[in-house]
Amino acid sequence: MTKKTFTISNKIIWLSSLIVAVLIALPKFAGIRSNLYEALITSALFFLFTLLVWYYNIRTLPVFSQKSGDNNFLIKRLIKGLLFELMLMFVLVCVQQYLLSHPDFWSNVLMLEVKGILIYLTFFMFINFFHQSYLNLQVGIELERAKSENLLAQFELLKQQVNPHFLFNSLNTLKYMVESNDKQAVNFILKLSDIYRFTLESRKMDLIGLSDELKILDAYMYLLKARFEEGIDLLINISQKHYSTFIPPFTLQLLIENCIKHNIVSLDHPLHISLYSEISLYSEKDFIIVENKLQPKKVTESSTGLGLQNINNRYIHFLDKKIEVVANDTFFTIKLPVIYEYHHN
Repeated sequence: MTKKTFTISNKIIWLSSLIVAVLIALPKFAGIRSNLYEALITSALFFLFTLLVWYYNIRTLPVFSQKSGDNNFLIKRLIKGLLFELMLMFVLVCVQQYLLSHPDFWSNVLMLEVKGILIYLTFFMFINFFHQSYLNLQVGIELERAKSENLLAQFELLKQQVNPHFLFNSLNTLKYMVESNDKQAVNFILKLSDIYRFTLESRKMDLIGLSDELKILDAYMYLLKARFEEGIDLLINISQKHYSTFIPPFTLQLLIENCIKHNIVSLDHPLHISLYSEISLYSEKDFIIVENKLQPKKVTESSTGLGLQNINNRYIHFLDKKIEVVANDTFFTIKLPVIYEYHHN
């Protein structure tokens, strides 16, 4: 989504500049000993000055960001603007002096500089008032957009979590275990209930601890192992420092589902999945990686791509970072940015 930039109509800028120029020069036009030439020069000088003040302030306005509301940044802009105004007015007074040969140059400079400062401060406050109103509107739009995207992500996640195929396959596996008097049937039921209990508990949570996510992944893998036996294998090698970090709920489960959906899973061709940490010198570049060896199905299932898009949207929303997808002829790799507790700092 492209963001609109703050603008002011050129008609307002030019008309207001003309009004200021006329008001400043009005005493010279209306005076008993009026000098039309001097009045026109003064009017043109202030018209040009006001016009440049308008465009200078608009061009130096910050884009919509966290820095936009920084008071120190506003004061710095005001000081820089006043310095610009003083230099601009001095140049214009010099031009006026050249055209009119004013007898008392420095007193004229002082008088016009004071007028220039008053004009600059007036327009500075006017522009920043409307710019702040614009920023407040943008904040509201961003919040509504974030809420909308988060609700969409939660809806898609809920559809993934209560996947009818997963439930159907799990019940079929359970039926087979019960019929064959498998002693692990009770554990299977407990693991299945753990998954759906966790689904209910975490449905309103935006982020959970990675350690909690790994617990539910363990229950999920137990169900998969009961179904595929040695046809699937998950190797976990997560750094100890990452166990206290955070992750959107069921992210790892969705990625494992994605691996099963697109690859052959059988005793003859077991699917090997790796889950591990990638640590860099800078914590903000750490990743949790899910990787599997490619063994594509001959008949591929239809895919909407919503699973990965769902995960990517949530990482953009919470961390302002995208997940990384790396695919080659041998491996398919998903890199999830690590979310630390104080990632906003």
